Amino acid sequence: MPTVPSVSDFMTIAPHTIGLEQSIERARERMATLGVRHLPVLEGGALRGIVSERDLGLVVAAPGFDPTRVTVEDAMTPEPYVASPRDSLSDVAAHMGRHRYGAAVIVEHGKVVGVFTATDALLALSAVLEGMVHR
Repeated sequence: MPTVPSVSDFMTIAPHTIGLEQSIERARERMATLGVRHLPVLEGGALRGIVSERDLGLVVAAPGFDPTRVTVEDAMTPEPYVASPRDSLSDVAAHMGRHRYGAAVIVEHGKVVGVFTATDALLALSAVLEGMVHR
């Protein structure tokens, strides 16, 4: 029987993060510069949430939005879906799909070690299907 890959086989390793008190504008600039759509949110090295490009867009579009007063904490999703790097790819992808999550934060020993996004899941699916076709 074939072994199921772990989420660590397809996650983004050592992801970029942002601080809880950073401005929304800083988060948008960071995402644009880095070419990412999700940033784990940290406070003192501890995971506090995740902020997505979509989250930022919703806050910016809100009536009365004042970029000088809104922080990442205001836009983030607290208590994001967290998985271990050893969790099976199928379990993490299935959980994300069932709950319509765009990303999972991968944590080991209390530290953020990766991010697994819906894009990573599609790349994993492609790799698995490619392996099935070329057997």
